[in-house]
Amino acid sequence: MSNLVYILLADGFEEIEAVTPADILRRLEIDVKLIGVTSKHVLGAHGIEITADATLNRVKNIIPAAVVLPGGMPGAKNLDANADVRALIQKTNEAGGIIAAICAAPMVLGRMGLLKGKRAICYPGFEEHLEGAEISVASVVKDGRFITAIGPGAAADFGFEIGNALKDEVSTAFVKRGMQYR
Repeated sequence: MSNLVYILLADGFEEIEAVTPADILRRLEIDVKLIGVTSKHVLGAHGIEITADATLNRVKNIIPAAVVLPGGMPGAKNLDANADVRALIQKTNEAGGIIAAICAAPMVLGRMGLLKGKRAICYPGFEEHLEGAEISVASVVKDGRFITAIGPGAAADFGFEIGNALKDEVSTAFVKRGMQYR
């Protein structure tokens, strides 16, 4: 397992849920790569195009320390429908990596059966896809190596929780102060 974090971008992803965690993790000096699921040019849900660092096809055999799934529609559905995305999540999970998903994207983990017996949260209306999970009321939930968040408004807290899991709370607190995060 590498020390990389992959943020997987599928067409229709929620921009703030990808860019905010990427920014926070890079401020923490964590090696973050934006990975286009099917192309290096990925169009977000609100018309913002992001040029990814690489495509999933080029990196799918490298197991990262963490996989991050932004939500958004149809981005989350596009992640869920991609066999390579599911395989990377499974390999990362089996290697003991962090699996994080926000907004509608926790449905991917739920449909894979990875949230059974775990506390989790998702965008309201997607709870039925979190098979076997205990639905939380918190905006960000960490249960073991799984981190889930409710939606765009929780993007910074989601990024900081991933940072806590990969680095430490002292480093995260330092970055929060520098960002004037309150």
